[in-house]
Amino acid sequence: MNHTPRFRTVLGCTLLVLSLGAAATGCGGPDGHPLSGKPYDAADQVSLNAPKGDAKANPDKPLEVVAKGGDARITDVTVTDASGHHLAGELAADGARWHSTAPLAAGARYTVKVSTEDDDGAPGSRTLDFETSPVKRNLAVKLGPKAGKYGVGQPITAELSAPVKEKEARAVVERGLKVRSSPAVEGTWHWVDDKTLHFRPREYWPANASINVSSTLDGIKVGNKLYGGPVKALKITTGDRLEAVADAGTHHMTVMRNGEEIKTMPVTTGKPGFSTRNGIKVVLEKQAFVRMRGTSVGIAAGSSESYDLPVHFATRVTWSGEYVHAAPWSVGSQGSANVSHGCVGMSTDNAEWFFDTVREGDIVKVVNSEGEDMDPFGNGFGDWNLDWNEWRQGSALLGGTKDGSGPVEAARLRPHF
Repeated sequence: MNHTPRFRTVLGCTLLVLSLGAAATGCGGPDGHPLSGKPYDAADQVSLNAPKGDAKANPDKPLEVVAKGGDARITDVTVTDASGHHLAGELAADGARWHSTAPLAAGARYTVKVSTEDDDGAPGSRTLDFETSPVKRNLAVKLGPKAGKYGVGQPITAELSAPVKEKEARAVVERGLKVRSSPAVEGTWHWVDDKTLHFRPREYWPANASINVSSTLDGIKVGNKLYGGPVKALKITTGDRLEAVADAGTHHMTVMRNGEEIKTMPVTTGKPGFSTRNGIKVVLEKQAFVRMRGTSVGIAAGSSESYDLPVHFATRVTWSGEYVHAAPWSVGSQGSANVSHGCVGMSTDNAEWFFDTVREGDIVKVVNSEGEDMDPFGNGFGDWNLDWNEWRQGSALLGGTKDGSGPVEAARLRPHF
């Protein structure tokens, strides 16, 4: 019989210690061979560094199992939590000690199964349970957007309740926030700031995709005295690939569905001094009616540029006030000149059609404008204005790696079933 120690690699959690009491029993089967009988109780031969009784183990300390007395060696240790997840660990070559190589989860119950072998080769075993102390500080995560159907440009967002600054801690968060799509795509998280992450694929989401976001952070140590809490899972779907391209040079907007042109409309964009931002934007919301005032974008009341207008069929693309909307007052300039204060204006009929056709998450791209480029973050979803290598730099797992050479955790999203 081969008693070579086995090494287990499993999921992460944290560490502790316990003493095992009880006398070892005799061994040997009816034929007297030491390996033919039931494993003896190895309580006197191993110790565990977890507290006794109802005391809770400190999840910040590693778990250790030690062979006592020199008359037996450890051949295997398996540690699992209530969900069946294993705690990774390593057994010394001489069988004298096993220690965990991953942190324990806080507020969790573990079962430890230890296998031993005495000097005669007889097998022993010991099983015991312990619990870890609950956390005092949870990291809450709010996933977005809300469940529903979106356009193919919609990023996934994660808002954290506490700042996470260290790269190692950020990597724990990224590993714990699982994004799976069907069809599968390549994608990763990007840290916008210490409390905000966005997830996007390399390219837009596939049309008619199903995207599931879940978390394995509950109880997992993120950083110093900070542990993950429960996270409500999220499911969204995408519709057709809807893209609108507004060309400030030709004064027309072309709308495509799944790569095929479905409508071209005359438009007007921002005039000099108020030029529309270039770049890719994502539909944020739709408002059938909104009152637009120049004072809301810094134009002084009573100045030659001031305005106060009732606007219909307004599709918002930036938080600072860029919309695609009905502008019946500028129909004479649509298709020939840029006269707006930054929005894309069109006839009421065309604006109503656009309003009814697009949904949140659809793409609106502005080209050939004299305006600044769309910010990647902070004024809506400008995520797609970063190329893939730039986007990867914002990941704690993939940042600094060459394209395609990052860890497998984020290399490809598997379909969710």
